[in-house]
Amino acid sequence: MSSNLEQDILSRRTFAIISHPDAGKTTITEKLLYFGGAIRDAGTVKAKKTGKFATSDWMEIEKQRGISVTSSVMQFDYNGRRVNILDTPGHSDFSEDTYRTLMAVDSAVMVVDAAKGIEAQTLKLFKVCRMRGIPIFTFINKLDRQGKEPLELMEELEEVLGIESYAMNWPIGMGKEFLGIYDRYNKRIEQFRTEEEERFLPIDENGELAVEHEMKKTSYYTQAMEDIMLLNEAGNDFSAERVTRGELTPVFFGSALTNFGVQTFLETYLNFAPTPQPRLTEDEQIVDPLDKDFSGFVFKIQANMNPAHRDRIAFVRIVSGEFERGMNMTLSRTNKSFKVTQSTQFLADDRETVDKAVAGDIIGLYDTGNYQIGDTVVGGKKTFQFERLPQFTPELFMKVTAKNVMKSKHFHKGILQLVQEGAIQYYKTLHTEEVILGAVGQLQFEVFEHRMKAEYNVDVRMEPMGSKIARWIQNEGDVKESMTGPRSMLVHDRYENLVFLFENEFAMRWFQDKNENIELYSLL
Repeated sequence: MSSNLEQDILSRRTFAIISHPDAGKTTITEKLLYFGGAIRDAGTVKAKKTGKFATSDWMEIEKQRGISVTSSVMQFDYNGRRVNILDTPGHSDFSEDTYRTLMAVDSAVMVVDAAKGIEAQTLKLFKVCRMRGIPIFTFINKLDRQGKEPLELMEELEEVLGIESYAMNWPIGMGKEFLGIYDRYNKRIEQFRTEEEERFLPIDENGELAVEHEMKKTSYYTQAMEDIMLLNEAGNDFSAERVTRGELTPVFFGSALTNFGVQTFLETYLNFAPTPQPRLTEDEQIVDPLDKDFSGFVFKIQANMNPAHRDRIAFVRIVSGEFERGMNMTLSRTNKSFKVTQSTQFLADDRETVDKAVAGDIIGLYDTGNYQIGDTVVGGKKTFQFERLPQFTPELFMKVTAKNVMKSKHFHKGILQLVQEGAIQYYKTLHTEEVILGAVGQLQFEVFEHRMKAEYNVDVRMEPMGSKIARWIQNEGDVKESMTGPRSMLVHDRYENLVFLFENEFAMRWFQDKNENIELYSLL
């Protein structure tokens, strides 16, 4: 491998931003893009030539509701590093998309609302990161509003999440009395609401403000100095190795909305965030990012990013080597080789053709229906399959039909494409082949209905079936249709596997008692 390519790979930093809805995830993403020169001013993404503007929440329903329900990918350069940000869906109904996105990153930034502390979705996503050993950096947001005491927030991090924390900086005051942050890592005080040239104040060898300043006379400064003394004496020690292993989270305080503390966070994060990490194959071989042969996996498929062109993009995390447009690659699942002529990189919904990309980068491959989520693509002669990506067992089910039977072709095409994105799951009854959709949460159905209308011009009729317990069958050959009853239904999934939909736990236990030889299993 050339030293230039190795240098390129080692300059990559690829992370996901995770949080509970409304913690400020999309705002902090936009501020990071601003510092990377990718957007002109916070809230507007700089278009290439069109003069159009966008934010990282690009889908129509996201704009209407003010929530993220898809994962956006954005890239920029900063201080000699190439940064790939994956902004994940905040809404819990889309946790499966987030879960898969977390398989494609090397670290995560957890955004916490200072007033609310650790919330349910944050906890759920944090557990996924811990399970995968992903290093986690914490940004405690909204210090410009009144919130919980900083020490209380640190305690909550450790108790609720079970991870040790180290405060990289510390707030001086809060809300209307928020004066700034004491930057322990850079040994300076960063003032809130001040002229740029006066933003940073030096501290002396005793850790005190080194210059005469009004701030020194406030009780907030005194309180912050007492807290810092306590952290120095009784807090955790900083260890870059423990951060890398996911055992210690560096904590940053700031306010994304007012753009305070974000740049300091970004610069410090880039010093400690891991370079592209190795990945395991299904037969437990390790693929190193510096391996010369190209390899990657599809972690997301998005239909109609440009509705005018009815396009589909497969998002690929490059695991090793270098991608070049025009190269031949092999899809491991089918063993088919093909030449890649259309490839793209992202800034929210703004895209440009990419000719080269390396391990750690996320690229988009135009898809005519060849790819599935979890597919492995390789550039060398040897094919292999990366570890399987998770799929969740759905809990809610709907029967779906087209209101206008004349639109059944568009109806089936729309369903097929949206199902391939992985947000909803497709089932059909055995003989009548009625379409049943399964989802983890109700919002997924609403997004599906909205997109069928907006992108495929099909009005759908949705008949709720309520919650069911879906179970797949290990020994399908032993299943007979006569085993079904009023409280259990046998359907096919999109891969033609048989699936039982049970009314409730009681119905499932009753079935298992009657049919002990049938081995049932669930997805995640």
